[in-house]
Amino acid sequence: MCSTGDLILVIAANDAALTETPPDRIDRWLAARLAQQDDAPALSRSRIKGLIQGGRLSAGGETIANPSQAVKPETTYTLTVPPPEDAVPEAEDIRLDIVFEDKHLLVVNKPAGLVVHPAPGNPDGTLVNALLAHCGDELSGIGGVKRPGIVHRIDKDTSGLLVVAKTQEAHHGLVVQFAAHSMERRYHALVAGLPRPAEGRIEGDIGRSPTNRKKMAVVSRNGKPAVTHYTLLEAFGTAASLVECRLETGRTHQIRVHMTHIGHALIGDPLYGGGGRRRSKDLPEAARHAIATFPRQALHAGVLGFRHPVTGEPHRFESPLPADLAGLVDRLRSI
Repeated sequence: MCSTGDLILVIAANDAALTETPPDRIDRWLAARLAQQDDAPALSRSRIKGLIQGGRLSAGGETIANPSQAVKPETTYTLTVPPPEDAVPEAEDIRLDIVFEDKHLLVVNKPAGLVVHPAPGNPDGTLVNALLAHCGDELSGIGGVKRPGIVHRIDKDTSGLLVVAKTQEAHHGLVVQFAAHSMERRYHALVAGLPRPAEGRIEGDIGRSPTNRKKMAVVSRNGKPAVTHYTLLEAFGTAASLVECRLETGRTHQIRVHMTHIGHALIGDPLYGGGGRRRSKDLPEAARHAIATFPRQALHAGVLGFRHPVTGEPHRFESPLPADLAGLVDRLRSI
């Protein structure tokens, strides 16, 4: 199975290769072997597994279709890698606030209201559509498709910093850092009430709510471990507070769920309690109105830190509160 534009990789499982890369199942061994070769493309194990299952690995003229088959000594394998497919979403010329970019990745400051990835209900007008237009041919093919590598997401109505991979190598390196919880991710949130103590660690497994499938919740069964650290930055009487939340893990709606779980839902959050209307009755009218009419969850991804997945250089980015959140804070300071 070979066509114009295919990349042909020949990998010999000789004594030297097996000494450097010990024998394993063939998909894992090929991924490890290619990762040790400077001139080889970065292919993840899952990508190689898919190629094998697609009949693109052979040895001695015979096709190997089982990715779990053990590597055989003194065998020369031929892996045929097709060119990246065109991305399914269409490129769209949407303005982006890019705070860092090189040939491997970029960091974007996402505005509230912008969906990260196309999905039912939001087939276009997303960050991915914008990145396809911005990056163009710089995208080298992640998982065999010319697309930006989205390794983490923030909700449509959350603003702030997001890192995106352009290459398979960068994508893999960022995924490893997320899995190891070694990235620094800090959010600013306006929450209802006054958290006590002023600093804390919230630990509770997060899973689908048993009573509302549209919501996530802290659950006792079938959830994923989740840890959030919070610090009180500023109190506005006892009605509202500005807090910093540091993510140790990254679960769907984690900050929104955890802060609601301890009784301090985010202001403006329509899904997890509405945030603050009941506690704002003693505030001046202007501040009370500002809380009641704030149109989104008051959450901003303000700090993002990581090691560059290719160069190893440490990076740390900060994004100030956007105008809508900064304006709400100013109104609350008028108490």
